[in-house]
Amino acid sequence: MNDNHWASNRTKTMPVSMFNTMDMAKTKARRKGLEIIDLSLGSSDLSAPETAMVALRDATQNSETHGYCLFSGTQALREAAAAWFERCYYLKLDPDRHFLTLIGAQEGFAHLLLAVTDPGDVILAPDPGYPSYFGAIALAGLELATMPLLEENQFLPDLSAIPLDKARQARVMVISYPNNPTAVVAPARFLQEAIEFCKANDILLIHDFPYVNMVYGDYEAPSVLAQPGGLDIAIELYSCSKSYHMGGFRIGWAAGNPDVIAALAQVKGAIDFNQYRGIQYAAVAAINQPQAEVRRVAQVFETRRNVLVEAMNAWGWQTPLPQASMYVWTHLPAGLTDSFDFTVNLARETGVSLAPGRGFGERGEGFVRFALVREPEVLLRAVRQIQHFVG
Repeated sequence: MNDNHWASNRTKTMPVSMFNTMDMAKTKARRKGLEIIDLSLGSSDLSAPETAMVALRDATQNSETHGYCLFSGTQALREAAAAWFERCYYLKLDPDRHFLTLIGAQEGFAHLLLAVTDPGDVILAPDPGYPSYFGAIALAGLELATMPLLEENQFLPDLSAIPLDKARQARVMVISYPNNPTAVVAPARFLQEAIEFCKANDILLIHDFPYVNMVYGDYEAPSVLAQPGGLDIAIELYSCSKSYHMGGFRIGWAAGNPDVIAALAQVKGAIDFNQYRGIQYAAVAAINQPQAEVRRVAQVFETRRNVLVEAMNAWGWQTPLPQASMYVWTHLPAGLTDSFDFTVNLARETGVSLAPGRGFGERGEGFVRFALVREPEVLLRAVRQIQHFVG
């Protein structure tokens, strides 16, 4: 419990960040002089596209980009996002009505809840789920009704298991595929099922979609908005952090139902003046690069996935091969049950830092997440360190 006298009640209900917990464990390992192999945070170690960097450098020399950026100043990014969507999903959307720029999808999600819900409303959210969901839900004062993501259901929520009273009370449902932390994908038929469920219960469907391009082989991630009826009931959140390795740039966009976009724009208009235009121009350059190049870079993570999973399975740590995302999600090593205890002690004693499954929600206990953000040889070294630690 937060006993800070100046903290609001909403702040006191926000969960403690597991990333802060892991950061403290890594600090102790550094003090011992250990090599830190940080696989806990999904921050790409690859460089942003050179075309994006050129666009940013050019913009910084133009003083016209240095002022406040109102809605009209985001037109280039909105148009680029709309054109990208049409190329990928063969559906033409209006960049003025269906798109809104974000200072990252995480910011967009938190402000979106403030735009479409009132305190006390019910939200259906996945467990396990991305940790920032739970902080944003607490900040908005919402009642959380979790949708368990179970291994036996391929980590898809069973919509038929949602209690009828929660379905009728719910204002918002959150899904995210390709998924963080489980690294699974969802078929288009599940997205259609979610659309129909939300329509029947008058629920806004939020599809958090930052891993749309972080896919392997010939797999293509389906969009909720491209499904029949999706635009009537849904909004998708996109980010340049994963597809284009621009996490520190904090740039993304929302797409979907125009009334939801308008409500989100009203909230954001009271809080920020949009991201710096130079960063927006960098995002435009990244979005406009050939999709084949984006997929080529994604193959870097596919190779890392193959190396890591092969090494884990060879050791006897049975781990499935994910089809997308930049993560590997697996059970704790045999005989272990406490994910925080395992990951904190592992980081302190070896310098290898993983994300505890419990940090993503109660249903994440018993699992651990690897982020594929280091070279194959480092991933192999991490597996050897874990093997030695477990004994």
